[in-house]
Amino acid sequence: METRSSEEGAEYVLRMAKEHEVKFIQLWFTDILGNLKDFAITVEELEGALELGMGFDGSSIQGFARIDESDMVAVPDPSTWRLLPWKPTEDHGVARMFCDIHKPTRGAFEGDPRQVLKRNLNRATDMGYTYNVGPELEYFYFQDSRGTQGLDAGGYFDMTSMDVATDLRRQTVLALDEMGIAVEYAHHEAAASQHEIDMRYTDALTMADNVMTYRLVVKQVALRHGVYATFMPKPVFGMNGSGMHVHQSLFKGDRNAFFDKDDQYCLSRTARCFVAGLLKHAAEITAVTNQWVNSYKRLVAGYEAPVYISWARQNRSDLIRVPEYRRGGEKSTRIELRSPDAACNPYLAFSVILAAGLEGIEKEYEVPDPVEENVYDMTAEERQARGIGTLPASLLEAIQLTEKSKLVRKALGDHVFSAFIQNKKIEWDRYRTQVTDYEIQRYLPIL
Repeated sequence: METRSSEEGAEYVLRMAKEHEVKFIQLWFTDILGNLKDFAITVEELEGALELGMGFDGSSIQGFARIDESDMVAVPDPSTWRLLPWKPTEDHGVARMFCDIHKPTRGAFEGDPRQVLKRNLNRATDMGYTYNVGPELEYFYFQDSRGTQGLDAGGYFDMTSMDVATDLRRQTVLALDEMGIAVEYAHHEAAASQHEIDMRYTDALTMADNVMTYRLVVKQVALRHGVYATFMPKPVFGMNGSGMHVHQSLFKGDRNAFFDKDDQYCLSRTARCFVAGLLKHAAEITAVTNQWVNSYKRLVAGYEAPVYISWARQNRSDLIRVPEYRRGGEKSTRIELRSPDAACNPYLAFSVILAAGLEGIEKEYEVPDPVEENVYDMTAEERQARGIGTLPASLLEAIQLTEKSKLVRKALGDHVFSAFIQNKKIEWDRYRTQVTDYEIQRYLPIL
């Protein structure tokens, strides 16, 4: 939808609701962990919601507010109006809008992840930049949510009878298209029953909304066909996990601020400083980009997931990859951060990634030399000599690094930062006290 004033946006929404005979409107937002939340209103309440927002109790929303300060207001963003492609049994249509969460005094609520991203994007705007991203979200299809029995035995880009999920991908792409989300690629991924649908590059706020929509659409289409789709980072031992490689660039107007035709990699000084910022702060932002205990089962050597903090052009063992420049493709010059996984909160993940890159630009960090060799084949001594650091190996290690990070605290704001850290500590404590199947199988017969 093209940019409209608030009044024009409201008029557009009311007109669309009437034209499409919409009866129910779902108001969407996320908690700090990226879980999609919603409540529905009828079309009779729509005009009032657009003007004043809709009040709700925020005390039960993860990371929002205590009971004594629970009143919240969901303010719909008219630019996110979309009809839902799955039709209810009755004739009336259903639409959705993403909301910004406000306090009753109408001020923006500091615990709203969408507001966190907006604040970081404003920092980029103040520096003259627009931040564009194009994430690649991988996921698995399983028979149901109780196990990991896949639907196919296909591999990367396979188009064979083994890939029985082709129709699921096709219907997902069509549903995304109906919701105004442009798709560039859809294909089988490397692991059996693993798939990927890539959305077209756009501004980070729109993309964060799109990621939330994408994950729901993938699951909804799978559910309608009696199967289960999951974005769990590492559901199957011994197979590739599911990542969310984030392609990104900064623009100044119509000009790609990352492009320099005279550079060996066609990267500008701005891009190199951005890369340096990501490398310097990579470890401390990992708890946000990889926020689950299971995330760290993916970040191990041997499965195309990064472990070491380095960058290069075509080397997929590096944390940051620079896709090769093609003549005439100046606007597509970008960098690819390969560590985030598909189960993160996209609003917070894009926030800390952007904050790290902008820090590199503001403080003019110097980027180290690229590492074109396979980092996994190096000895620990060789990596140390090259100054190649390591991503945290567990959620606990990641939490400890993030808790000390001034950059992450500033990017998230005190409210979200504190709530997020507290939540992750609870998750780790619950995990570490579990007795796992591995322990039973390994120790019970011998101890």
